[in-house]
Amino acid sequence: MMALRRTKILATLGPATDKPGVLEGLFEAGVDVVRMNFSHGIAQDHIDRANAIRKLSEKTGRRVGILADLQGPKIRIARFIEGKVSLDEGQKFALDLNLDLHDGDNTQVGITYKPLAQEVVPGSRLLLDDGRIVLDVVEVDADLRINCVVIVGGGLSNNKGINLLGGGLSAAALTEKDKTDIKTIAKIDVDFVAVSFPRTAADLNEARALLLAEGCHAGIVSKVERAEAIEAMDEIILASDVVMVARGDLGVEIGDANLPAVQKKLIQRSRALNRAVITATQMMESMIDNPIPTRAEVFDVANAVLDGTDAIMLSAETASGKYPIKAVEAMARVCIETEKQPTIRTSGHRVECQFEHVDEGIAMSAMYLANHTKINGIASLTESGSTPLWMSRISSAIPIFAFSSQERTLGKITIYRGVFPIYFTHADQDHAEVNRGILEKLKQYGQAQNGDRFIITKGDLTGKEGGTNALKVVTLGQGLTP
Repeated sequence: MMALRRTKILATLGPATDKPGVLEGLFEAGVDVVRMNFSHGIAQDHIDRANAIRKLSEKTGRRVGILADLQGPKIRIARFIEGKVSLDEGQKFALDLNLDLHDGDNTQVGITYKPLAQEVVPGSRLLLDDGRIVLDVVEVDADLRINCVVIVGGGLSNNKGINLLGGGLSAAALTEKDKTDIKTIAKIDVDFVAVSFPRTAADLNEARALLLAEGCHAGIVSKVERAEAIEAMDEIILASDVVMVARGDLGVEIGDANLPAVQKKLIQRSRALNRAVITATQMMESMIDNPIPTRAEVFDVANAVLDGTDAIMLSAETASGKYPIKAVEAMARVCIETEKQPTIRTSGHRVECQFEHVDEGIAMSAMYLANHTKINGIASLTESGSTPLWMSRISSAIPIFAFSSQERTLGKITIYRGVFPIYFTHADQDHAEVNRGILEKLKQYGQAQNGDRFIITKGDLTGKEGGTNALKVVTLGQGLTP
């Protein structure tokens, strides 16, 4: 087993990872979850990549999760005759819904999102290309032409995204393309599906229903990237299995200066509501072209770790960058060193709460015992993954090993901070045999030796979901009794 880095690393697949030996290098570097971006490529690309990941997981014995990321309603400009234009501050520029989609020039460009003409007014501020170009709306004429003035100019090329400062665009979270892609995703049987641009819990519930209708039980990841999502923060978190702080579009809509505080609040609320959380976008973007990160990027990753994020994500760094393996290695180094800080090993999580379920109480008790006595690790025998999820919400330096025979559960656990999935079957074994089997497995992975003390949690009715009701402390090499 790899050195026990608690913060998980999520790497995006793409042309760079399709090259011979790169996936193997990512596994060796310690990737925990891979992301397939359905904004790019065709269905067969994603199927082939998922198959390659599963083969490597089986070969290496390391269960790496798979996340499918739906494109969502990205609102974009159309194309320019020359492919690119340069806009000057103060000049006039129009977004024209009637213009041919290939006829853009220095004065105008087409768009495909017709409601935009009804959703902006004079004074509205539009941000193009992730905020690199800023336009203020001057007027909207009857022919659906949005006349603007350039506030921040520069180069603008084909198909760049459009955001409205402060949010308010009504585009549905799930497009027809997304609904088609969900059918492919169900066939791949991924562990997570990310929903782009949700505004309310209803968007996430719709995605979950569509997936279930296709027989897919993947966890739902809500990508928080709209201003409206911040206003509905708790309902979106509770409708999700995982929350992604998608800082690109979110930063454009709410303003860069507001982003750090919102990121910290999203991480804190997700953990408080027992949901996993991913921090994403531009974490080590300079490594697309350079073999080492900038100091600012190192601080960015470290701050997310200090805030308690479950996972940190690489996008173009691994999908199309020159140094995908080095990017994962760099991120892993920063995580490991940051996790040594004592401030992130203490927690007051839910110390004043009354727990509704016995298994939740067992999870909290195990973590309290682990943090206040000499314990080398926790082994949680789990069917659904709930017990190790609850455990992982408490800050600790103690590794949590989740033992399960359920592949679906092992896949979800790949993203939980400080939790390491291990395949384990225990049919027709008594409690003493199960305990011995767990410790033997830990020895095989190099995570236990004689004299080590472990907490084992499991249920009287092994194999029953939600049945965890027992906690036992065992010492390796001292004989075990049920």
